[in-house]
Amino acid sequence: MVARATIKHCQAIGDDVSAFTRQELDISNGEQVFEVFAREKPDAVINCAAYTNVDGAETNQDLCFAANAVGVENLALASKKYESAFVTISTDYVFDGAKEEFYTQRDTPNPQSVYGKSKLEGEIRARNAYARSIIVRSGWIFGDDGTNFLSVMHELLADRKQIKAIYDAYGTPTFAEDLATRLRELAELDMPCIFHVTNSGSGASYEEFARKVCEIKGFDKNLLDSVSNNTLKRPAPRPKNSRLACLFSQKFGLSPLPNWEKALEVFLKVKRQK
Repeated sequence: MVARATIKHCQAIGDDVSAFTRQELDISNGEQVFEVFAREKPDAVINCAAYTNVDGAETNQDLCFAANAVGVENLALASKKYESAFVTISTDYVFDGAKEEFYTQRDTPNPQSVYGKSKLEGEIRARNAYARSIIVRSGWIFGDDGTNFLSVMHELLADRKQIKAIYDAYGTPTFAEDLATRLRELAELDMPCIFHVTNSGSGASYEEFARKVCEIKGFDKNLLDSVSNNTLKRPAPRPKNSRLACLFSQKFGLSPLPNWEKALEVFLKVKRQK
């Protein structure tokens, strides 16, 4: 989802883009990574590859760490050799969720899931391998080609399917197209740092997000089954609150991304036109 949005944006502004599926490039294979860099010699690298099955990671730790930690390190090392700007995506799940306010870069990560631990390990390896690394923490991403709950919720509601909407877990929704724009800006800025990138606004619970979808599309809000996070009994723990705020973006001249509600309207209006 994020990779396709990033490819589309970069091509639209005239970049020469080389993009690879995981069948074409296994980033956990260092030899493959260096072969691709030797051929492409990129000015900048935006790593959108990740193992994102949060529950699956609990029983597939090796696969998860191969993509989210080893793969990130390989890309960082190759970027260093070829002097490429390097941007890699991390997650809000590096935090434990105990804080009631927004998490900033001043907060100490304390991931509770295998997925969160693997992404934090990727951050550490990237910085250790290449001081020029740019870490982008984001979360609650929705957009075209997305298979996660936020991206397909409108389709389920359109089919009049009852959905469980969690009322006591909070995050900062992020439109993939807006994230892609910021990833490209950060690659050009080339400022080694950890950035928190989300759409602006006060954040939302899953239920609040779902109600906004219903409001925009005119769906029946009675299709929403309001539930507590604890009742779902999922294999991997999730942070109760993973809302992100960035301390540095505006200091570097980066404007806030659009409010998540406006971004959601853009996403859903495009869906209506299709």
